[in-house]
Amino acid sequence: MSWRFIACAVLFVTCLLTANTIATKLISVGGLILTAGVVIFPLSYVLGDVLTEVWGYAASRRVIWLGFACNALMVLAIWLGGAIPAAPFWKGQGAYDEILGQAPRVLGASFVGYLAGEFANAFVLAKLKVLTRGRWLWTRTLGSTVVGQALDTALFVVLAFAGTVPGGVLAGLVAGQWAVKVAYEAAATPLTYAAVAYLKAAEGQDAYDYDTDFNPIRL
Repeated sequence: MSWRFIACAVLFVTCLLTANTIATKLISVGGLILTAGVVIFPLSYVLGDVLTEVWGYAASRRVIWLGFACNALMVLAIWLGGAIPAAPFWKGQGAYDEILGQAPRVLGASFVGYLAGEFANAFVLAKLKVLTRGRWLWTRTLGSTVVGQALDTALFVVLAFAGTVPGGVLAGLVAGQWAVKVAYEAAATPLTYAAVAYLKAAEGQDAYDYDTDFNPIRL
């Protein structure tokens, strides 16, 4: 793979890890309560779209699993760092645990939501590209995001918080975060167009997944 593919993969993983790190902060945007991760996490979907559009579903599949592995490694390192006894003079253990230490239920929900959402996003985009014969890129980027972000957001919020907040609040969290993420993708459409055009020309590649095995487990 070229350095451009590697750069896109690195940016994808960076967005994922950064979003998961800052997501512990809750923010208020226009009356909606969101996690701070929303400021960068949707960019991973933009990059996922670019990877699938230029290099195809199989290449995106490898990057999705790479992101999963890197996230798991980060979680393990954070847990080990918190478990090791702190120096007697260090007073930040409570803050470390509160900001970086996440409950197993929340971590599990984030892993499930991430895999379902990213694979759905790549699958829908690849299929729409074949159906539209490569035309109307915006229909693929927005259509795949609508599906992928819906799965990601719904699975994460329900698995992480069901039973701890009222059903109406839960539905509001899902709808609010999904709407913001889709709007983010729509606003980034010109950036997606520019990146796709540049990479297709520079790489001399424009993948169509006619005979692709879409099994997400296959590496």
